[in-house]
Amino acid sequence: MSNPDGVSARWTRFMHRVHARRSTRARAATAFTSTPEPRTIGSFAKGRQLVAGNYLFAGHLVAAPEADLWSLNETDPVFWQEVHGFAWLDDLAAVGDMAAREKAQTWLWQWIATYGRGRGPGWTPELTGRRLIRWINHAIFLLRGRESEQSEAFYRSLGQQTIFLSKRWHTTPAGLPRFEALTGLIYAGLALEGMEMHVSPACKALDKECKAQVTEQGGIPTRNPEELLEVFTLLTWAAAALGDKGHDLSPAHLEAIERIAPTLRTLRHADGGLARFHGGGRGLEGRLDHALAESQVKTRQADGLAMGFARLSAGRTSVIVDASPPPTGPASINAHASTLAFELTSGRRPVIVNCGSGSSFGGDWRRAGRATPSHSTLSLDGFSSARLGEAGRGKGWRNEELEDAPVNVPIQMGQAPDGVRFQGGHDGYSQTHGLTHARTLELTFDGRGMVGEDLLVALDDASKRRFDAAFDATSLQGVPYQIRFHLHPEADAALDMGGTAVSVALKSGEIWVFRHDGTANLTLEASVYLEKTRLKPRATKQVVLSGVAMEYATRIRWSMAKAQESAVAIRDLNRDELDMTT
Repeated sequence: MSNPDGVSARWTRFMHRVHARRSTRARAATAFTSTPEPRTIGSFAKGRQLVAGNYLFAGHLVAAPEADLWSLNETDPVFWQEVHGFAWLDDLAAVGDMAAREKAQTWLWQWIATYGRGRGPGWTPELTGRRLIRWINHAIFLLRGRESEQSEAFYRSLGQQTIFLSKRWHTTPAGLPRFEALTGLIYAGLALEGMEMHVSPACKALDKECKAQVTEQGGIPTRNPEELLEVFTLLTWAAAALGDKGHDLSPAHLEAIERIAPTLRTLRHADGGLARFHGGGRGLEGRLDHALAESQVKTRQADGLAMGFARLSAGRTSVIVDASPPPTGPASINAHASTLAFELTSGRRPVIVNCGSGSSFGGDWRRAGRATPSHSTLSLDGFSSARLGEAGRGKGWRNEELEDAPVNVPIQMGQAPDGVRFQGGHDGYSQTHGLTHARTLELTFDGRGMVGEDLLVALDDASKRRFDAAFDATSLQGVPYQIRFHLHPEADAALDMGGTAVSVALKSGEIWVFRHDGTANLTLEASVYLEKTRLKPRATKQVVLSGVAMEYATRIRWSMAKAQESAVAIRDLNRDELDMTT
């Protein structure tokens, strides 16, 4: 990835400004060709917070009830990128009352007055595409009660942004930013008078992006489930907008939607949230179900991997495993060293999780969240299974790629005597310690229990020599390992049975019990749960099995099972409300 402060990046930003200002001199749109149908989904709770003057973007909360959005005292550029993208319009529209509408209208026309002539950080193709979609989606909400002069300014700005986007979409990085830019261009071309000429070129470019970015397995190069959902949502929005206007969808567009839908179903936990891997979160509430329904694709993923993830599910329990090498190169700037990590969800309650992405909490948290110890898997001697590239290459901490990642990740899925089985291994520690990590997970048919086994093994003579060298470096004390099981913050954990087990109580009333074979030392330690919608990391706990590898093969067995008194069917009616203060 190019240096954000390099000559090329500076030239790109300069040309954005040039074309943004040129677009203000072009003939603008004067009306919609038809009344647009809103498709975006917002958060009622976030909308109420915005109306109250609590502004939460990119992990920063600014409480300023008397201040306007554009006058906030915040310096983080990512904060302002989110603000200029106008996705918050979805949240205000979800509230929909007079106070929310007045906020939306005031802030939108302030943007036109302050930034509409090509100034400010919002004039990038991806942000412009995101902004156009929201302005068009919520036009009825925004224009109600406005004077004709304001309506004219609204249409004029929409037209200018469309012209800018038609000139600059090609400068966006491949992947989600380009999908945002092209979908915005299609939306605007279909909705605005005089902009129809932009639809066909944008559709052709979108087809090309679908072919290049969406794999046969229905994944994307970053292997980020939440990013895949965003791409899928944009494709379904574009398809619906084209269909409403009587346009036939291209085979490439349709096939991309048909490939992604079953993959997202595989990556969805029992509670409806996405697995949190490679920088992705659970996904906006309701977005996944709405996008799948909109797509009308009913198929499910065939047995095997979906975007490199394996899924075990039975009863009310889902387990999702990172079963492939992590992304490398430019696609890895948000990737995590999470090979063979898993998450387990029971009904509506996550139990075992990964810490998540710390990108909204600064560079240190971002790096920590990407390391193997922040995932529910084995780490060896303080090493991650893949390493971050050197920060001192002029790329900045937001652009560090993964290096020295696992290359060979063989997996096998099949039946166990009383359930389903996953077996996998990776060579991420082969060069450093001569050891291969292998993991077996078996989920019972009723979903009430899982048995696991982690194995460290030196497979050949060269690996044994590397292990001997690592062993000698410890003064013959053994190579230390830790197997971590991070728990969700709402899971209440305590050591049990004289310190030989851990009981995990969920808000639903279920109790899960973690046990092990005594090979390793069991502890219950502090951990964190990282969510970009929160102001700070949430405190939680982790179960840790630690020990040392003394021989060419070390085997650790453990299990996670519901206590006998846990009911088979539970009506879990507890609701989680958004809390912006924690």
